[in-house]
Amino acid sequence: MRTRILTAIAAAIFASLFIAFLSFRSPDTDPRAMRAKYGAPPSQFVDLGGGLRVHLRDTGPRDAPVLLLVHGSNASLHTWEPWAQRLQTRYRLIRMDLPGHGLTGASPTHDYRPAAYVDVVEQIRRRLAVDRMVVVGNSMGGGVAWHYALAHPEHVRALVLVDSVGQPEPGGSHDAPLAFRIARIPILRNIAAVITPRSLIADSLPQVFGDPRRVDAAMIDRYWELLRYPGNRVATIDRFALPPDSATPAQLEALKMPVLILWGALDHLIPLSSGEWLHSHIPTSRLIIYPRVGHVPMEEHPDQSAADVDRFVAGLPAR
Repeated sequence: MRTRILTAIAAAIFASLFIAFLSFRSPDTDPRAMRAKYGAPPSQFVDLGGGLRVHLRDTGPRDAPVLLLVHGSNASLHTWEPWAQRLQTRYRLIRMDLPGHGLTGASPTHDYRPAAYVDVVEQIRRRLAVDRMVVVGNSMGGGVAWHYALAHPEHVRALVLVDSVGQPEPGGSHDAPLAFRIARIPILRNIAAVITPRSLIADSLPQVFGDPRRVDAAMIDRYWELLRYPGNRVATIDRFALPPDSATPAQLEALKMPVLILWGALDHLIPLSSGEWLHSHIPTSRLIIYPRVGHVPMEEHPDQSAADVDRFVAGLPAR
């Protein structure tokens, strides 16, 4: 009798947990619906081989200076849209969803190290037949940018680092938003791979901005829906399991091309001290600080940040 009672209790608990799982589970989004919503022209999907098909946009005059734009963690090529609206009449803008992000989805190799992303950028450069370009990166994408410049300096006219990773163990930052903290906790991040409520993004995304009012419902939906694109949540878990992407002073001093560093003074993810640290170790760099701006100046402060990039690129030597 006792055994039957314990078995019945265990079954009831299991059933309750199963029902709760079904109630709170956030399914993957439908790829066709997402491509229709976020991948309309000028989007294209480029087959790089090995099962990797990258979502990218290549806009602007073909003979104009090239800006290659690399987004940050859990973002997509859409983060650059404010700059595209302001710059694509004078520049050729190439932006992509890195593997594990946006409409590209998971990497077939499940390799999300900076070196793997550098290889993807180089494959895109070759596929689009670009010789030299200004490489721009935000946050994690800033790390991809300076890694790419170290690996392929012959193709980089200049670098633009926007609230970029690089400083080892940056101090002075506030707690990371809830979504980022969950992704770093082993048990919780596995749960987050299947249970990712919209409220998680709605609570976390405003913390990325200096002015949380810049975040609207459409932006929250975009981040939430693309995070749930098949494979992206597991890719996020795999990526956060990697060591931090830190630079050494020797690496930064090896960057001989002109470097523009843009930083939001109210960045709660990567503090301003990191921008100052990068500036102090890159001899060719210039630092511009935006006083009331957070982690994504290209979205939050697009007029001034785009104008600063325009001025910087216009002042570069022709070769």
